[in-house]
Amino acid sequence: MKKMISKKPLDLSHTISHVRDNAAGGTVVFFGTVRNKGKKGRVSALEYQVYRAMAERRMREIERVVRERWRVRKVEMAHREGILSVGEVSVVVAVSAEHRAEAFEASRFAIEAIKRSLPLWKREVGSKGRGRWVEGSPIE
Repeated sequence: MKKMISKKPLDLSHTISHVRDNAAGGTVVFFGTVRNKGKKGRVSALEYQVYRAMAERRMREIERVVRERWRVRKVEMAHREGILSVGEVSVVVAVSAEHRAEAFEASRFAIEAIKRSLPLWKREVGSKGRGRWVEGSPIE
């Protein structure tokens, strides 16, 4: 698996090429992007701060669970850190499996687990450059 937490933009074509597998009948790629609207209005950017060592350890655990529950061929997950502009990819999960149902289920599980359990903090930056931290959920 490639580096899971990245300060550099996530390369979707690179991710797809790494999960492609001739024994896979289905490949699902989910990517989340920074949108221009937040909980309290317009957003020009998001800042992600991550406890990198713990986040990467948790992502490896998520991958292990995915491999135990579904017969997947390959799994790739990555999340950005730093300041991202509207439209930039913040997270990607890609899964290939012999059958499409397994690929869909495994990728859905992985992205939901990332959202629930990564030690990650998000700050919305408004159009005037002011930031506000987004209240999240307690991690598992």
